Amino acid sequence: MTTASPRNAPRFSRILGTGSYLPANRVTNAALAERLARDGIETSHDWIVERTGIHARHFADPHVTSSDLALPASLAALEAAGVRPDEIDLIIVATSTPDMVFPSTACLLQQKLGIHGCAAFDVQAVCSGFVYALTVADSMIRTGAATKALVIGAEVFSRILDFKDRTTCVLFGDGAGAVVVGASDEPGILASELHADGRHVDILCTPGTVSGGEVLGHPLLKMDGQAVFKLAVGVLEKVARSVLDKAGRTDADIDWLIPHQANIRIMQGTAKKLRMSLDKLIATVDEHGNTSAASIPLAFDAAVRAGKIKRGDTVMLEGVGGGFTWGAVLLDY
Repeated sequence: MTTASPRNAPRFSRILGTGSYLPANRVTNAALAERLARDGIETSHDWIVERTGIHARHFADPHVTSSDLALPASLAALEAAGVRPDEIDLIIVATSTPDMVFPSTACLLQQKLGIHGCAAFDVQAVCSGFVYALTVADSMIRTGAATKALVIGAEVFSRILDFKDRTTCVLFGDGAGAVVVGASDEPGILASELHADGRHVDILCTPGTVSGGEVLGHPLLKMDGQAVFKLAVGVLEKVARSVLDKAGRTDADIDWLIPHQANIRIMQGTAKKLRMSLDKLIATVDEHGNTSAASIPLAFDAAVRAGKIKRGDTVMLEGVGGGFTWGAVLLDY
């Protein structure tokens, strides 16, 4: 009988630590309703909560960028993981609101972390961005292209909101969440799956661009809420079951479900389709609204620090966003 040498042993990745950060400016539904009322737009705390489950969101100050939010989230994740910044050999930032056209938010974050030389790039899959970024990091670690990765979701969605459209501006907020992912001899990230369908680009988009120093098109977020809801619940259940099949697990094996924190009705609908108790649903949307690519790592970190998610728990992450993009990751924490 022979045993595999360490060189030939399977290589996996695990989440080593989590972190998050929210801007100090917490905007309640009442405060937002008062702001909208000044422009003759009616809404209320009850109207927002009934449709979304959101009670408040955080808005960054005008000078604060996505990389600014990503920095404290990253430092918290590095501390939790017991990893120094100079040990990181891959940085991936998922964002739809980058600091600038280029260089990437990941390179700007790398500079702020005081490190250099490792690969750094952004992923743009809107609200599915963190799931996309985590899947890429897992693949690179498994192939030996990286050993310790910093994966972040960071957004300043307040910059692209139309505050004359109460159906969208009440939904979103700013924030960042991060994880450190490291190589492991034992499986941590068990399976993942990513999808997109460009036929649905129009139901959730910000169709502006920069040309010749001017903004072309519409630079603010547009969404067909009913169309998004209809698509989201169906694709999230399907991708979750597919990932479970890949991992040889069943929905009964999921200890915690962390969906993209978009709308409590979508989140609860997905949990019910997976026959999960709502007690196993990690929901933080009430306190930070929809923070796009930041929402899953924000919720993950909140649950870890609250003592809900513990080492050894099986966690399902799933996101859906403009593109139309969606995906899921199943992991043992």
